Parts: sequence; structure tokens; C-alpha cells
Amino acid sequence: MDKHYLIWPLLLLLFISPTLKAQKIRVDGKLQKELALLTKDFEGTVGIYVYHLGKRKEASINADTLFPTASIVKVPILVGLFDKIEKKELFYHQPLTYRDSLKYGGSGLMQFFKDSTQTDLSVLAALMISYSDNTTSLWNQALAGGGSAINKVMERYGLQFTRVNSRTAGRENDWKKYGWGQTTPREMAQLLVKIRQGEAVNRAASERMYRLMTNIYYDEYALSQIPPYVQCASKQGMVNDSRSELVMVNAPHGDYVFYVATKNLKDQGWEEDNSAWQLARKISAHLWRYFEPKSHWEPAPGDEQLLKGLKY
Repeated sequence: MDKHYLIWPLLLLLFISPTLKAQKIRVDGKLQKELALLTKDFEGTVGIYVYHLGKRKEASINADTLFPTASIVKVPILVGLFDKIEKKELFYHQPLTYRDSLKYGGSGLMQFFKDSTQTDLSVLAALMISYSDNTTSLWNQALAGGGSAINKVMERYGLQFTRVNSRTAGRENDWKKYGWGQTTPREMAQLLVKIRQGEAVNRAASERMYRLMTNIYYDEYALSQIPPYVQCASKQGMVNDSRSELVMVNAPHGDYVFYVATKNLKDQGWEEDNSAWQLARKISAHLWRYFEPKSHWEPAPGDEQLLKGLKY
């Protein structure tokens, strides 16, 4: 047989198969209906995107609607930071000196460091993701080249709506409307999928970012409804009017990612029973049971009392 007859099918597979793969994502109609029922009485705007990587099925509610990121913007900042590391403009354990002029309030630990404390870039990245540290996040944003540079990285990955707004020239109106950052449930989930699959910056950077995202302090919301011995990569975002959560679950029967976004909240309290956090827990618990139906795990008796500091 002429060898050319063997080469052409291989070439067709190389060029056509990615397109075919992209067309294979199907809507999980059953899950879509169940999500609608779970959210129908919520007092606020809800956006949800769920994607099972192995089954290549998705379900969504307002998945392409813009929502504030709050601290979930720290994931794009992390990708922008590693983009600079890949370009040799920064390096992971680069020595840095903390100054009081960098202090920013809200969540995090570095604001309590003494002036002139010696640290390094890896500490900044870890605090930004694990403890959602605002001081290190703004420092990392600047080190990554600022919001404009990070937004160009997002554009490069085909993310049309995911943007850093704060301290970013030309995005003042977006900042007034959405705060530090903005995204859609679909896009932010897609960014985490890229990290999981080794496609954000490069494989080494993706794996390092994924490791950072598996060490999260804020585990009392969606993460509380997943067995503690199952690895998850996640990031949470919280402001008065919006609570959102991004989670990738490395489940026994296949990874799944979900993003639960909320805005226009009627309940803007910061107690543990805030309606948006209750929704995140409810969605997370439902997804775990849906994708792992043979698992009989549920939160331990007394877990809620323990978190509230009550006797149990």
C-alpha cells in the first residue's frame, strides 16, 4: 500500500480531532433541572456552571452572565504571576522585602508583618490563595505587570469576560460595577480546567498552581460538603453583595468542576447561615451525591456545632 494512504488519515486525526472533541460536550439535562429546583427560591441572582471532565457533560444556570469575582480574581492574578515566572522576569523563590506601605486591610496575614520583614514570592502566592491575603494579592498583581498584563493573558486563553478591574487603567467603570474583578461561571471554571490539564502557562506552572489551590483555609462552605480525604482545588470570593465559589473535585469516578456565583443578595450578613453560603453548601452536597452515588459520606454529626463554637 502507498505510504501516503497511511499518512493522510493520521493528519486528519491531528487537525480534526480537537474540533470533534469540542463538539462532544453535552448538556446533562437531568442535572440542569435539579439545579433549577435547588435555586428557584434564592433571593438574589445565581449563576452556576458544572462540568464533568470524564463524562464531558455540563449543566448551567446563567453561566454566561457577568458576576463580581471578589477574591476569586486571585486565580487570574496567580496565572499572570506564573506567566512572568515562565518568561524569567520573576522566579518562584525570589527574595522580597515587605514594607508597611504595601499594607491593605481585609482578609489575610501579611498586613500584620513588621516593616522590612524578609519574604519571597512563593510566600506571597501561597498567602494569596490559601488565606486570600489582600496585601499579597495586590503586590502579586503589580509584580505580574498589573491588571492590563493579566487581562492580556486571559485574552490569550480565550477568556472574553474574565478581567481584573481594580488598579487597571481604562476599567474604572467596570470596577465601580463589579469591584476587583469580573467573570462568568463558565469562564472561571474553564480557567481552572486549563490549570488542571496543564494548559495554563505550562505543565510545571499549572501543577504548582494546582497544588496551591488545594491548600485552602476557607473550607466551611462548598468544601465542607465533600469528604475531607478527597482532594479539591478551590478559591472563594466574598463581599457584602456577592458570594461565589470555584471548586474542582478530584472525585473517585472522575474530576468535576463547578462555579457557584451570586450577586444582588438580599441576605448580606456574615453569619455562617448566610443564604449564599447555604446555597453553595447545598449545591456542593448535591453534586457530590450526583457524581458519586455509591458514596455514603456526609458531614460528621456535630460538625456544624463545632464550627459555631457550640457544645456537641
